[in-house]
Amino acid sequence: MTSAAKAGYVGKPLIAAVNRCATQNQDPKPHGWPTVSREPQCWSILNRGALVLILGVALLSIFARAVNVAGAADVASGGAAPVLVELFTSEGCSSCPPADSLLGKLDGLQPVAGAQAIVLSEHVDYWNHDGWKDAYSSSFFTDRQKDYVQRLGAKEAYTPQMIVDGVAQLNGSNGPAVLAAVEKARGDEKVPVRISGVGLDGRTLKLHVVVEGLPQDSKAKKADVMVAVALNHAESHVSAGENKGRDIQHVAVAESITKVGRVERGKKFDEGVAVKLKGAEGLGDLRVIVFVQAGDGGAVVGAALAGK
Repeated sequence: MTSAAKAGYVGKPLIAAVNRCATQNQDPKPHGWPTVSREPQCWSILNRGALVLILGVALLSIFARAVNVAGAADVASGGAAPVLVELFTSEGCSSCPPADSLLGKLDGLQPVAGAQAIVLSEHVDYWNHDGWKDAYSSSFFTDRQKDYVQRLGAKEAYTPQMIVDGVAQLNGSNGPAVLAAVEKARGDEKVPVRISGVGLDGRTLKLHVVVEGLPQDSKAKKADVMVAVALNHAESHVSAGENKGRDIQHVAVAESITKVGRVERGKKFDEGVAVKLKGAEGLGDLRVIVFVQAGDGGAVVGAALAGK
């Protein structure tokens, strides 16, 4: 018998006894309120009932707090499954602003029930040839996109391209397809990821990361623990190239993605981590994303967000 069942088994007779005592020797009261019998056994029963009630409330409170703490530690969104959404984009691409806007809505509105979309805007550098150099672009993100293209069997790298949890690639402007991919990914098994102690030491970002070990039946034997540092918001007035004259806004603009460790089946990662900042001056407009990805740009099996 479970604890809850035992409580119900003990509580029902007490409730019945309390009701009997409350209806004995009633005196007329305004609005029909009954008096309580003054018989000694009734006072004893009522005292026992009050004690059980107090203990029950206390236990429920402890249980509720334990559930809340566990949920907050594992997933910042109150139990929603984290889904990593990467957008490969460029300020030099005229097709990209709608995808940038869609990523912002996905980040702000969180439209998929049961999912926490953790977004990253990764600016590639192969559009920096038409009169406008994207200040947020990097060859690192170009190479990361190429790895995805090769692994996922896409024809070529393009912008805007979204990658969802490392396994689905699609046009980043196609809202219904993006929502469907997030909905599908939220059902996949995730390993818990916890971030704590985020702070700055000069130009070094420090944090503590805990990632539970991979399940024994996991397809991957090992997975990389990655830390992404991103600007919460950024905007540019583009004065040349395909987007000449446009004001473009971005969210979660990746500054760096760094491998900090590895998890294995049944073996967790629990360490302090240090990452050098590049362009950001402080924590005020930064977010930190920790995600767990099978080697060579494989499936993302866990993620967490701090600082949004």
